[in-house]
Amino acid sequence: MAIVEHFEIPVDDIERAQAFYTSALGFDYEPWGADMGILNQPEGKGINGDLHLRADIPHPTVVFTVDDIEAAVERVVAAGGSQIGQIQPMSEVMRWVYIRDTENNIVGLVQHD
Repeated sequence: MAIVEHFEIPVDDIERAQAFYTSALGFDYEPWGADMGILNQPEGKGINGDLHLRADIPHPTVVFTVDDIEAAVERVVAAGGSQIGQIQPMSEVMRWVYIRDTENNIVGLVQHD
């Protein structure tokens, strides 16, 4: 069973977006370099997300944690969805991939190794 891992929000200006989400919605912000950062819920409540420079996926996405990313992609394809690109390493202990569902929505899958 997949669980919600985090959300992703593509932006054109990291500093402007960071200022908006911290002042308007009360997130804490942790930069991860010049083109990405993490939005953390205060007091550890709710779901955290990231801001990253806009690229191939131009709209916000939800990312789900799965136990076996290859098996999850197989189930996606069998259910009428599709894989977008290859499964990529996110770190030494995480891998991710985007998938498209039957309604043309793009979501992410991540596996913690």
